[in-house]
Amino acid sequence: MVAYVIVDVRVTDPARFEEYKKLVPASLTAFGGKFLARGGRVEMLEGDWNPERLVILEFPTLERAREWWASEEYREAKEMRESSAETRMNIVESV
Repeated sequence: MVAYVIVDVRVTDPARFEEYKKLVPASLTAFGGKFLARGGRVEMLEGDWNPERLVILEFPTLERAREWWASEEYREAKEMRESSAETRMNIVESV
């Protein structure tokens, strides 16, 4: 069953975050991941959740998404993201 990683990002160091963005695509490939949305315009329809930057990733399974997040391939990029942004990240399985 397909899984989606939904990421709400508030960038705190734009220059470092740009470097992070360059590293992520290669890390996704090994786990079958791909971008569905990456920093496009966000429009709030209801409630008070209004992220600055929203990213949606698709993986073939929940397990592959977890493996990517914990992988050596993503380690350097993750450390760069953690030092350049405040992030909320969730995985959801499709129905």
